[in-house]
Amino acid sequence: MPEFSITPEDVGERLDRYLTQHLPSHSRAYLQQLIGQKHVLVDGRTTKPGHRLRVSDRIMVTLPPSKPSGILPEPILLDVLYEDTHLLVVNKAAGMVVHPSPGNTSGTLVNALQAHCTHLSGIGGIERPGIVHRLDKDTSGAIVVAKDDATHRGLVRQFAARQVKKRYLAIVRGNLRDAEGVIDAAVGRHPVYRQKMSTHTRVGRQAVTEFHVLERFGCYTLVELCPHTGRTHQIRVHMAAVGHPLLGDPTYGRNRQEYHPSPLAHRLSWFRRQALHAWVLGFVHPGTAVWLECRAPLPADLEHLLTTLRDEACAAEGSHRTPLPLG
Repeated sequence: MPEFSITPEDVGERLDRYLTQHLPSHSRAYLQQLIGQKHVLVDGRTTKPGHRLRVSDRIMVTLPPSKPSGILPEPILLDVLYEDTHLLVVNKAAGMVVHPSPGNTSGTLVNALQAHCTHLSGIGGIERPGIVHRLDKDTSGAIVVAKDDATHRGLVRQFAARQVKKRYLAIVRGNLRDAEGVIDAAVGRHPVYRQKMSTHTRVGRQAVTEFHVLERFGCYTLVELCPHTGRTHQIRVHMAAVGHPLLGDPTYGRNRQEYHPSPLAHRLSWFRRQALHAWVLGFVHPGTAVWLECRAPLPADLEHLLTTLRDEACAAEGSHRTPLPLG
């Protein structure tokens, strides 16, 4: 039975949005349904999804028994980085949606998991069995899946407490001035385009992203990113906010011609997704209490993109580069 105490930064947030952030294995619609069914109490009383939180509020959530998902298993090959009786870590392919949704009813990670596993945790409700956290459709990399409810709860607690190690690799436009730094800018819904997130928002939540430059290519930079918070589209929004959007990002990127000359633009025109990869995922295994860390090798499209950028940079510099051992 999850319980939460409101901190000053949460004051004024809607109850349903707050729960979506702190129970990332559940959809907002599912949590709204729980609130409506009186499974969520604020200071011992029922309330509405739009309840604005106060600093004194204490939230208690009762999760009802899960129902069969009804999601059909599909024999989709998975790149499994680690697996035991409690959980598995998958290197998700770019283009794969994590869970079924309107317009994406098949070919998802959950469809593949239903065929791969004999049992998955049910805490995610009928929409996302086993799913503890999410990656965007076009972001590749490591994602953990729980096979039982105890493991699921243990992982969710670690994500909520910011105890999970997350390292991403991204190729961004432009040449970052600093070799490392921290972006601390609240993220919330865009004031006009409600499907987007933005740092220019009236109601934003604290968001912190640490970055380290790994390699420079003149008009592009390979960056390691560590999100200390887990806001929607956080990395993509933060890098765009500081003037270095992710290469290929269709939502937060700018006009390509602003960032590289047309010959290179032609060579990179085949890359049509955000250049973002969940590289490292580490956490304490809830079943063994031992630290588990997985590293997801780069997919072929990002490897090819890096090779192209290195070749271009070497030609311009008249030198040779040894590729970084990224796994």
